[in-house]
Amino acid sequence: MPDVQNRQFLDFEKPIKDLLDEIALTAERQEKTNIDLSSQIEQLQQKVEETRRTITQNLSDWQRVQLSRHPDRPYTHKYIELMTENYVELYGDRNIKDDKAIVGGLASLEGQTVMIIGHQKGTNTKKRQLRNFGMANPEGYRKALRLMKLAEKFNKPIITLIDTPGAYPGLEAEERGQGEAIARNIYEMMRLKVPVICIIIGEGASGGALGIGVGDRVYMMENTWYTVISPENCSTILWRSWDYKVQAAEQLKLTSSKMKEFGLIDGIIPEPPGGAHWDYKQAADNVKKQILQALAELKNMDAEQRVQARIDKFCKMGVWEEL
Repeated sequence: MPDVQNRQFLDFEKPIKDLLDEIALTAERQEKTNIDLSSQIEQLQQKVEETRRTITQNLSDWQRVQLSRHPDRPYTHKYIELMTENYVELYGDRNIKDDKAIVGGLASLEGQTVMIIGHQKGTNTKKRQLRNFGMANPEGYRKALRLMKLAEKFNKPIITLIDTPGAYPGLEAEERGQGEAIARNIYEMMRLKVPVICIIIGEGASGGALGIGVGDRVYMMENTWYTVISPENCSTILWRSWDYKVQAAEQLKLTSSKMKEFGLIDGIIPEPPGGAHWDYKQAADNVKKQILQALAELKNMDAEQRVQARIDKFCKMGVWEEL
């Protein structure tokens, strides 16, 4: 987790930054003057906690989108590190190459072996370029499917962590069958005979998210979004400008509370006050708790019953009219 000096702040997090700066100055004054200011520092720290909590209680839809993209937010590898043991990463789609935007492998979760797969964004500029900013090519989705089939072969549950601004829209991705790769994953995930748990830990955009997003249980973390298009791209299409992204975010109804209300997800995983980037361990513990609860429920179901329930769940989504 970044220290105070290296931490980045969004516009609406400025009150927190001001308080942390004040704490730093007070601590420095205490050191220089040898005057005990510990009670004052403690009061300021409590105020930071309260401010973090207050800010996240009153966020607009666009601010939640910003929080889901926070540069200090934990990504898939961080969750794997904090939730599991004995993680063995597996590479490649056995066809083209290894796509760094999607990672996955076998790991031990509280003594049970699971296959864990997710989008991985980079933690600095060089790594972001290496990971293609979490935008997978077709080989990334084919790698994910290969790992899922491996998990099914050995009867191991599958956990997917979703955090992508969308599947990579480049020419080479289309040439290698981006649409087919995502459609194939949706089709195959619907029929997997092992428990599948999907969690949106950041951005959940379009087919890029759906490519590893079909499961028995689908959860969203509190400050994440899930929809067919990003607010910026929606604004560009409807208003021919990015300037209306705030209105687009509101109209898309993309937050976790709206998704739960629409019945598109099964639950919301709470985040630490201020967001997951303030306490990686607490965020990971909350995700882990939800996964273990879901696994306990799903393991008691017969495989065929579980598959049928998964199909029924997704077939009920949406609104239609028969003429």
